[in-house]
Amino acid sequence: MPIAKYLTKRGVAFSPAGVAAIDAANNQLTLGDGSHRAFDYLVICSGPRLAFEAVEGSGPEGFSQSICTVDHAVKAHEDVKRLYSNPGPVVIGALPGASCFGPAYEYVLSLEYELRKRKIRDQVPITFVTPEPYIGHMGLGGVGDSKGLMEHKFREHGIRWICNAKITKLTDGVVHFDELDTKAEVVASQQLEFAHSMFLPPFRGSEAVAAVPDLCNPKGFVITDKYQRSPTYNNIFAAGVCVALAPIETTPVPVGAPKTGLMIESMTTAIVHNICALVEGKQVDSIPTLSALCLADMGNTGAAFLAVPQNPPRNRNWTGSGKWVHLAKIAFEKYFMFKVKRGTSEPVYERIALKFMGVERLKDK
Repeated sequence: MPIAKYLTKRGVAFSPAGVAAIDAANNQLTLGDGSHRAFDYLVICSGPRLAFEAVEGSGPEGFSQSICTVDHAVKAHEDVKRLYSNPGPVVIGALPGASCFGPAYEYVLSLEYELRKRKIRDQVPITFVTPEPYIGHMGLGGVGDSKGLMEHKFREHGIRWICNAKITKLTDGVVHFDELDTKAEVVASQQLEFAHSMFLPPFRGSEAVAAVPDLCNPKGFVITDKYQRSPTYNNIFAAGVCVALAPIETTPVPVGAPKTGLMIESMTTAIVHNICALVEGKQVDSIPTLSALCLADMGNTGAAFLAVPQNPPRNRNWTGSGKWVHLAKIAFEKYFMFKVKRGTSEPVYERIALKFMGVERLKDK
């Protein structure tokens, strides 16, 4: 999407240069083209840096594919086409420390569906290798009966799974990993051969953000209070994957907590309200609900997850599945792009629909 033309319609300047450095003490940015921007308030929504260096041989520059960026997805698609021509074993999953597991589940089940359509599924053994303590954990301690749902899907489609897996390295056509028990002790060191593999990486903060003194945790994620504001710099806010969130629980192989779309929308809504309050000389008082509503595509079917709030304990905890989710995800993509082009964040009908499901962006004051 050529985002600049939609932003300029609303009087928002746009630069694709990126941020090279943040001088938080003097309220100034250095952009990638060498220019400078002063700010009164700064909102950081930089997303993550993909830390493939955490596991030797991983990532598109190594021996596994990724779908975390458009360029990565295009390269992965080319590798899948080679799989169609020369079928062989497939290994899908996530590296130790990963926090975004949903796309791996979507990928493995969508790929399985495509293999069945081409009548070559019988030639492609599929294994799901994950650091999660059980299938459907997703870094969230599960949502509703996500464990039972995902185990059923995997059994139904003949997908083998291995949990508590700590991938140690990838070589050409081989993934090496340790399988841990509940005490985090290695019970087996294994190798799996593959003709195609895709692993989601752990995330780190972007270099420019991580370099700001006292802004981030050791992984480079921005530390914020309940108002999404930095405790160190009271005019800097952050939302999205770049925000520091503690893991839900301790697991044998470390996993992080994801930041989902609705959760991020609630963060940004709170930030906007709080900056408006500061401009008007008031105190910040808007707190995001941090709820999650996810539609996971699985070929010609899908699964839906609702968690209010995202992290347990929850007021609402629900999962559902069926072909309607697949159709709903297609419709949501078109609806979301429509909203971006219109410059509309939350239409009245959307607010009413979400409220009916018990979902609101901000906590009651």
